[in-house]
Amino acid sequence: MIKLGILADDLTGGMMVASLLEREGVECPLVSSVDALADISPTATAVVVARKVRLVDASTAVEEAQQTVSALLQLGCKRFYYKYCATFDSTEKGNIGPIAEAMSEALGASRTLFCPAFPEHTVTVFQGMMFIGSTPLGQSFKQFDPVTPMLNSNLVDVLQSQTDDSVGLLSHNLLQRGREAFESYITQPSAAKFYIADAADDNDLERIAEYVKDWPLTTGADALPIFLARAWQAEKQSRTRRKPKSLLPASPGFEAFIAGSCASATLKQLEQFEIRHPVFKIDLLAAVKDPDYVASVLRWAKQELCNQPIAITSSADAEELKRSQSVLGREGASDLADCLLGQVAEGLFDLGVRKFVVAGGETSGQVINALGIKKVEVSRFDELGGGYCHQGGEDPVSFVLKAGMLGRPDFCFTAFERMRLAETSS
Repeated sequence: MIKLGILADDLTGGMMVASLLEREGVECPLVSSVDALADISPTATAVVVARKVRLVDASTAVEEAQQTVSALLQLGCKRFYYKYCATFDSTEKGNIGPIAEAMSEALGASRTLFCPAFPEHTVTVFQGMMFIGSTPLGQSFKQFDPVTPMLNSNLVDVLQSQTDDSVGLLSHNLLQRGREAFESYITQPSAAKFYIADAADDNDLERIAEYVKDWPLTTGADALPIFLARAWQAEKQSRTRRKPKSLLPASPGFEAFIAGSCASATLKQLEQFEIRHPVFKIDLLAAVKDPDYVASVLRWAKQELCNQPIAITSSADAEELKRSQSVLGREGASDLADCLLGQVAEGLFDLGVRKFVVAGGETSGQVINALGIKKVEVSRFDELGGGYCHQGGEDPVSFVLKAGMLGRPDFCFTAFERMRLAETSS
């Protein structure tokens, strides 16, 4: 039976939480549509439904959330989790608030909490304020995000702007006082419906998981599900833990790196890749004027693929990004890049590419959708950041998907080596 059903607001985030649960010995496949839930393994105890709802209109996001809850309820799921970015990313109109409202209503949940902290990766919340390392969110690199700039570090204020329901704080001090104090606080007459939860360290996450493990709905980033899984497993000490897997089935074929993120980590990975392998850099302004642009990219790819991995990227530094956005607009440039990379992915698959490394959450979703991938097996979380996955069948294909800001400069080489190892070990 599905113990935890997770709606993830983008693909790479969904991959990470699935892989973290796999690391805990929880079988957790990932699907990209509610229809694919019908085909998941009967032995799975969790499942991630990854939908592209972070940046869409709130009404569309709400509809997606309602459909996901309905489909998971039909599988007998009792507990639900809404997974969003650890930096609480949202548009000016929200989506975190509206999705949580929709899921709460569908489940009849009287309250829920929001726990975006991920202390393992230096993202913490204290007194409702988010910190990236020692830097408040609003003063961090997120203030310059080209799509979802985060300028306010006070998450209570951020969430309150997205909902008409009352928003409170579950403080570090309250969590330390124990379950009785916690229960008394959330059941008082003036109690809020939504709560931002402090999490300064893993001890806070452990307490939160113990207090809310039976709530019908919780929300947050990647870390809290780890502690929820541990809390449930502690109740059944005799249960044999499933051995986490770091190697998935083989996918013989060519190799390609597709990058759409403009994060500094991705730009460094491209620099390292280009030292050894060919890279095609997409020019968005040229693509607008040339209806044959994608075909020319694929002609280049066909010539280069036979001898080595290749990279195709729309990633750009600040100066180039400013140039394209000045003509196409922020959303126009982003949408065009995603559209082009989706078409490129389809063409690369037709050319025989079966091992993909993809950089960027939105880009990963575009590639997976373009290739019609509905369900994947996920490896455990490790140095690949939780993005290694595989779709089997007669024509198998493997991916390593990564968020733009994650990974060492040599990430691509490590990712391709892992997928090659699957072939030599099979």
